Amino acid sequence: MKFNNILFKVDESIGVLTINRPKVLNALNTATFKELDQVLDQIEAGKNIRGILVQGAGDKAFVAGADISEIQQLNKEKGEEFSRFGQLVFNRFENLNIPVIALINGFALGGGLEFAMACHIRIAASNAKFGQPEVNLGLLPGYGATQRLPRIVGRGAALELLLSAEMISADRAFELGLINQIVETDALFETGKNLLLKIVSKGPLALEYVLKSVRYGLEHSLDQGLVSEAKYFGMACASADMKEGTSAFLEKRRPNFKGK
Repeated sequence: MKFNNILFKVDESIGVLTINRPKVLNALNTATFKELDQVLDQIEAGKNIRGILVQGAGDKAFVAGADISEIQQLNKEKGEEFSRFGQLVFNRFENLNIPVIALINGFALGGGLEFAMACHIRIAASNAKFGQPEVNLGLLPGYGATQRLPRIVGRGAALELLLSAEMISADRAFELGLINQIVETDALFETGKNLLLKIVSKGPLALEYVLKSVRYGLEHSLDQGLVSEAKYFGMACASADMKEGTSAFLEKRRPNFKGK
């Protein structure tokens, strides 16, 4: 499938998704969201895809935000529709049952940070900058920041970032728990790829159940989350992967998981 605003390839069971609009710092517009929605269909249908790396083209930005010229034309009804479509696309990334790692180089602002927060793990280059500047434009975030940011960094820190529109460094983002790692720019892709290859070497069903259990638990009470965890633990116990994994451990060999 050929795209105009994104690139997607699969290598060693890893999908590499690139937002490819470097002339506008990879800003998100409706056409780009439609292509992301289409590539998600491909990802979900691709049984050979075990994990996804998300990055921005060029050396200046992961994604520097949304297309302001497009937003300026919106009215109330169109604005809500615009917001909901972006939310639905990012929800699809967050709800994938394979791991998704954001590789953040340069600016991750507005919709770019919202995209990164919809990924399961975030690795940043030392030059990365983060922020939700929407209030500078008389707006609020529309792709999930008011919901995901407090869940990731806590209410107080999230409100400070959302209300002040302050842009923060990679070091500050790491302190807040917004990102998992900071690496040098030239090591960003290899670091992300090596981590993802390490993750996908584990039992595919176990990875899926971890993602589902964490996702459920974050939206429900602790007691409900524990019930969900026990359910998935039982399902894992009934799998061929569990039998293979435990046998391999006892026999001191590497497991050969089949995802069954």
